[in-house]
Amino acid sequence: MNRKIILPAMFCVVVTLDQITKFAVKTNMRLYDSVEIIPGLFNIMYVLNPGAAFGMFGGHSEMFRTIFFIGMTALACIMILALIIREYRFKVRTFAYTAVISGAIGNMLDRLHTGKVVDFLDFYFKNWHWYTFNIADSFITVGIAVLLLDFFVFNKGETKNG
Repeated sequence: MNRKIILPAMFCVVVTLDQITKFAVKTNMRLYDSVEIIPGLFNIMYVLNPGAAFGMFGGHSEMFRTIFFIGMTALACIMILALIIREYRFKVRTFAYTAVISGAIGNMLDRLHTGKVVDFLDFYFKNWHWYTFNIADSFITVGIAVLLLDFFVFNKGETKNG
């Protein structure tokens, strides 16, 4: 199937799925409520993240965070779109770039609406707890992982001007 259809469709599905799941959490749970899904491993827990990944910049003022995160996301999206166009011949990369930009837009929509990102996927094991995250974060992470694999494992011999 044609990537000119698949990539925009993937973008729409990811952003829509991200926003629907966040809406479901916000409308069916109170902040900090937790629902055990898999005992000892996974909960749905409603939290608002004012910062970036792992809570970075969470302690800064709301005005700083809003300007910084929306500005950086917009800049990153422009750069990623340029990469999609420039590297369109690389199927794996364009898939990965689309995953990253989809997640970035999903989280930016939260920031535009409330100034914070809705997180709800809560994985843990005994006393070890991973940071709570969302669908958008998952796609950003998968996209970056695929890019790293593509750059450093699968295309080691590729020339930079290729």
